[in-house]
Amino acid sequence: MDKKYILLFAHNGTGKTRLSMDFRKAGKKYDADGNVTDRDTLYFNAFTEDLFSWDNDLLSDAQRVLRINKNSKFFDGLQELEMDNKIRPLLHQYADFNFKINYEDGLVIFERQELVEGTAQIIDHIKVSRGEENLFIWCFFLAVAQLAIDKQERYNWVKYIYVDDPISSLDENNVIALACNLANMVNKDSHITMVISTHHSLFF
Repeated sequence: MDKKYILLFAHNGTGKTRLSMDFRKAGKKYDADGNVTDRDTLYFNAFTEDLFSWDNDLLSDAQRVLRINKNSKFFDGLQELEMDNKIRPLLHQYADFNFKINYEDGLVIFERQELVEGTAQIIDHIKVSRGEENLFIWCFFLAVAQLAIDKQERYNWVKYIYVDDPISSLDENNVIALACNLANMVNKDSHITMVISTHHSLFF
């Protein structure tokens, strides 16, 4: 494939997520025991979003956190790469909240500065909106994708980046901002081919 990027438009229910998974599967190589020995695609789709899940602390309603699936290889070795510092400037392009990642326990704690009786205070363990949550997950992925584009050794296997509908629950301003940032990434002199699929006409 010699194209730098491919942009697909299709309505919900027509198989965009299935296509992204088939694309990823086609780039894998297996040994005789069925173990993956090589791969070539870094992907973002509904399965990526499902690596994160809310724990709303139903017992005390105080220690609300976003849990990350530590069993996924997606998170392997990211603590050593100081991902917090790579995600934060990306996130602050879209949102005004902050976060802390506890890799050992697989937790993300969100916080925001608020005025309490006239004094600015950092309120942690906040529950962010669904759109804000999706923005954080997207920026997490975007930071990983940037490592691949920058030819970081851990991601030298990436030949394709496949992005399927990263704009769920976002308002139009963020849809436009996200599309512009993706366009800037695509337009860089990169060795990676990017495939982007969406049902959203404005994003397209």
